[in-house]
Amino acid sequence: MINQVLIVGAGPTGLALALGLTKQNIPCKIIDKNKGPGEESRAMVVQARILEFYEQLGIAENVIDKGMKMKHLQFFKSVKRKAKLNVENMGEGQSPFPYILSLPQDEHEKILIELLAENGVEVAWQTKLESFTEGKNEVSTLLNKEGQKSNEVFQYVCGCDGAHSTVRKALGFDFIGGSYDQLFYVADVYCESNETNGFQMRLFDGGFCIIFPIRTTGSFRLIGIVPELLKEKEKDGLQFSDIAPYLQEKLSLVITKVNWFSTYKVHHRMSEHFRKGRIFIAGDAGHVHSPAGGQGMNTGIGDAINLSWKLGAVIDGRMDLRVLDSYEEERMAFAKTLVSTTDRLFSIMVGKGRGNQMIRSIVLPTLIPKLTRFATVRKMLFKVVSQIRIHYRDSILSTGKVGKVAAGDRLPWVAFATGTNYDLLQSFNWQIHVYGDVIFNTKSVDIPITSFPYSKIVEKAGIKEGTVLLIRPDGHVAVACEEGVDAINAYVKKWHVRI
Repeated sequence: MINQVLIVGAGPTGLALALGLTKQNIPCKIIDKNKGPGEESRAMVVQARILEFYEQLGIAENVIDKGMKMKHLQFFKSVKRKAKLNVENMGEGQSPFPYILSLPQDEHEKILIELLAENGVEVAWQTKLESFTEGKNEVSTLLNKEGQKSNEVFQYVCGCDGAHSTVRKALGFDFIGGSYDQLFYVADVYCESNETNGFQMRLFDGGFCIIFPIRTTGSFRLIGIVPELLKEKEKDGLQFSDIAPYLQEKLSLVITKVNWFSTYKVHHRMSEHFRKGRIFIAGDAGHVHSPAGGQGMNTGIGDAINLSWKLGAVIDGRMDLRVLDSYEEERMAFAKTLVSTTDRLFSIMVGKGRGNQMIRSIVLPTLIPKLTRFATVRKMLFKVVSQIRIHYRDSILSTGKVGKVAAGDRLPWVAFATGTNYDLLQSFNWQIHVYGDVIFNTKSVDIPITSFPYSKIVEKAGIKEGTVLLIRPDGHVAVACEEGVDAINAYVKKWHVRI
């Protein structure tokens, strides 16, 4: 079987893209210049929207079993705890995964690699993309595996190869933005601590530290800013022993063992484009930003799912080629907002002005925990952090609005006595949902139709009685209409949709 798509980069974005294509039986090849999976990773949080995608791919359970569901978030001013926020099941009623999952990126990647292998897709390690040339119907590539070069042809190439992307650079896209002055550290350590299932935000003069528990008892990941007094040692290679006394003073943690330690710079940049012809970029290759809010890795995986179903549909002839134009449109709009938002949050965390200091000392540890006692605030906060609020209302693929549900929105999740409306999304294909006692039948559309009884639960989810929804493979609404079939018939004809 000939590989149709070349994926460059076997991080979470590239692996998720490969899984999305594999789900549709689209042959792909995934390569990476490294010797194997990463061991020194920084991303820890897997958000609800990503778990929803993983459920569609049939892999959510594997990921959840390896991770930890966070129960609370604690705010500290120096060594004194100022507030404790309960985040357990904060998104109840909004998602089948109403929590925040903590899972180190290196473990996350290993799970995805194993799942791909079970489906017959092995990562080609120590393999580089030397060059590529786009033709009318294919992309010719030159690959280099440990000095052995080979020419291979694919229909499409996807660069998921990080901030220093070879693919993006070859396309000549500007990577607009800059780098923060601060130097970050990340460490996996063992501590004498009773903390097992909650995040800690430690705020103190001159910086902060975020502490994540890892599944192994007593194991933690520390992420923070290297103090100014130690930055000079960066030239000689900063070691954990250099920063240990500082952490002991600021955190009052008794660290008994260090698994690994690294330093890095944080960037805020975005590519001017995410696509050129048959070449695409996704994840950090297209956008990088501060780790504020735990959004980076999740956004890359979101890119991958968005692109995978569209590539699969075009390659299989299940949709018009023009659907690929929507990838950059949909994902770039969100990336712009995310880079801007995380930049503001990061500036607050490290800024020296009086306003920023007030936010760190009063608003974060005191006011926010009090506000989140209100159900409406918790609901709003979960929507933002979990990424279930992401929508594509302005997309060329979105048509119509009924009540609170507009085309482009993520399908509102509804739990019935016998299951949920998300159970059907595991097909990773087009479907029609009818809510209420509506006669909806069309012979011209060969798409499965499912009727759901209307109730207070459906109404609470924001779905109006009589609503008919055409659902995309990724669980977003393509068409929202009432009763009549004309809008869906027209959409299917326009985009040549078939399953």
